[in-house]
Amino acid sequence: MATSVTRSGLRWAAAGAKRLSLKRSFSSSAHHDEAKEASKWEKITYVGIATCTVLAIYHLSHGHHEFPEPPPYPYLHIRNKEFPWGPDGLFENKKKHGDH
Repeated sequence: MATSVTRSGLRWAAAGAKRLSLKRSFSSSAHHDEAKEASKWEKITYVGIATCTVLAIYHLSHGHHEFPEPPPYPYLHIRNKEFPWGPDGLFENKKKHGDH
């Protein structure tokens, strides 16, 4: 009786080891398709990087358009009370480009 229990235990262990060693494969060409897809997206990425770089160089190489100074509308910059840091706003710079 002990030998039959031992044999069934050994069979169960061998079957478990066999189950663990089997590799599941769902498609025989899955690895090839994944490599092909990865290669495609790598090429698309490099083309996108090159395109964005060329467009950035093109746009940054041209100067930007200088907009005219807006007219001094009476409803803008209404000051009812002095600011603690002076008559201008904290982040306003009243110096012209030529003044230093």
